[in-house]
Amino acid sequence: MSDPAGNDDQELLRRALEGDEPALAALFDGYRERLRRMIRLRLDRRLSGRVDSSDVLQDAYLDVRRRIAEYARDPSAMPFHLWLRLIAGQRLTDVHRHHLGSQMRDAGCEVSLHRGPFPRADSISLAAQLLGKMTSASQAAIRVEHKLIVQEALNNMDPIDREVLALRHFEHLSNDETAQVLGLSKSAASNRYVRALKRLKEILSSIPGLGERL
Repeated sequence: MSDPAGNDDQELLRRALEGDEPALAALFDGYRERLRRMIRLRLDRRLSGRVDSSDVLQDAYLDVRRRIAEYARDPSAMPFHLWLRLIAGQRLTDVHRHHLGSQMRDAGCEVSLHRGPFPRADSISLAAQLLGKMTSASQAAIRVEHKLIVQEALNNMDPIDREVLALRHFEHLSNDETAQVLGLSKSAASNRYVRALKRLKEILSSIPGLGERL
């Protein structure tokens, strides 16, 4: 098992793979906030106020409980937290399809990865994350102007570069984890992240308080 977890998590994982449901629940709870961050980043903005991340997480846990035997057959194939992320992402994809139906294709809500479609982090979500942390709410008009600039910069990136940026900078995955999620070599994932970050910094350098805090 390649998860960089502590001894307690490794013991919980061992027990969970042997069918201990309380251990699985405790393990899932330990990753809940990381999964919530992923869901909030990738939830289609049209569903804001209609879909709660806690409901997605609850359904994802039921999927995990039902499918844990799949992971137990070959736990070395993927770190456990990336498997949880995959299951939660598949559940979020189902939510999008249920609520948006045929609108999904027009909206480009998924990015095609080596493990199948996965809800993508679009430029609007990423820009909101950047400006939400770096701009005072009292500067509403300036914030809107800055958001458009950031969105344009993100829209001009290669979609996979944008995904690398989302995984590394917002989901806080390591380079190795990002490479595994996207089916890239470690060097390709690293090069794409450097390129995406450089491009974004070039754009943000013209916005006071943003470029230096990336």
